[in-house]
Amino acid sequence: MAKQRKQDDPLAGLLETLSKAKLVDLLVRVAASHPAVRRECLDYLNKHAALTPGRKKQSEGEKVLALWAELAPDLDELDTDIYGGGDYDTDLHVSSLLQEIAQALSRKTIDAGYRQKLLDNVLPYIESGNAGLDNDLYDVAYAACYTDDDWRTLAEAFEAMGGEWNIDHARRIYRRLGDREKYLELRQRKLATGADYFDLADFYWKAGEKQKAMEVAEAGLLKGGRMDELRQFVAKQVKSAGNRERYLALQFDQAIDPLTCDRYKAFRKLCTAAEWKRYEAKILAQLENAWETEQLRIHMHRKEYEEAVAVLSRSRYPLYAWDSAYEPRTAKRLEVRYPEAMLKYYLSGLGNLKASAPRKDYARQAQMMSKVHRVLVNVLRDPSRWRDFALKVKQDNIKRPAFQEEFAKAVPGWQPLK
Repeated sequence: MAKQRKQDDPLAGLLETLSKAKLVDLLVRVAASHPAVRRECLDYLNKHAALTPGRKKQSEGEKVLALWAELAPDLDELDTDIYGGGDYDTDLHVSSLLQEIAQALSRKTIDAGYRQKLLDNVLPYIESGNAGLDNDLYDVAYAACYTDDDWRTLAEAFEAMGGEWNIDHARRIYRRLGDREKYLELRQRKLATGADYFDLADFYWKAGEKQKAMEVAEAGLLKGGRMDELRQFVAKQVKSAGNRERYLALQFDQAIDPLTCDRYKAFRKLCTAAEWKRYEAKILAQLENAWETEQLRIHMHRKEYEEAVAVLSRSRYPLYAWDSAYEPRTAKRLEVRYPEAMLKYYLSGLGNLKASAPRKDYARQAQMMSKVHRVLVNVLRDPSRWRDFALKVKQDNIKRPAFQEEFAKAVPGWQPLK
């Protein structure tokens, strides 16, 4: 439908019979019960009417309230759902409108009265936390704050709600405002993880209380959970003080918590040859605690191909979260050296080849079968072994047309196989 009305639209002719007052009355009536229409009217006025600065600000405030009225019924439905949240389309619709409100607020043109009305509407849903749109709701609440008084009022609202997450928000706002007393009061309520201690240590450090900061940080190192920032904070200070041994010990703890290939390489890069000689056995002793994907990456990085194949041999294809770009490169490198081990690994990924399944499962099996073909025919040079295996699979599934179609698309020579 064209955006501009046609001149011969019967509705246009009928509307022209109305006086200005009646036309205004009609639009207000329709807009009152249809928030989307109200928003469209306000957009039209902003584009086509010569509004005074005061009227323009009023229209912008009315628009964000119209956006809220438009999303409110769906948001209420999401919030009252006993399982939390709702269907994807509703969630996406409400999220997009909340983002539009936050963007409008961020332009700093909405009067205080409108911003307060939005906060009055938003805060109960933040307190409920059941709609599944926490990030968007917090974004609107934060965007509605223009002044320090606004921020303090929001912090007090979060604090009154209680709950760990809302108290965290309140604490961050008080710190931003420079309210030392309130920040420390709320920070002392929760000192459990390394991240908590880092936050407090960082506060004291930036306040110039460096000795107190280090005391807090050292106490935090004895705790557990989310230690990355705290370790790096302490490591930076001990390095500046010239304590190389303590610095490396902290970086070692960082590398193995948890051990990944990227952390392994980063720690190796920090060490001199002599330092690495001392630490190499220690870090490798932690390898068995790493995810299998990371074990594989580290062994491949170290060119320990037998150990890499051993990781695969203990598992079924595919390894959890094995990177889709990394997998084919690594597989091909290992196939050449250890074809039988890799063949066994690929066969483990075929699953049950005699059971009916959705087409997508057949497609996945076909891709795996193409890997089996590659090893048997291209690497082991044993086409007869491939033919015996593949022909049995084909015959076992001869009455499954979807299976045959997917295998014909992915597996070389499947269709003429007899």
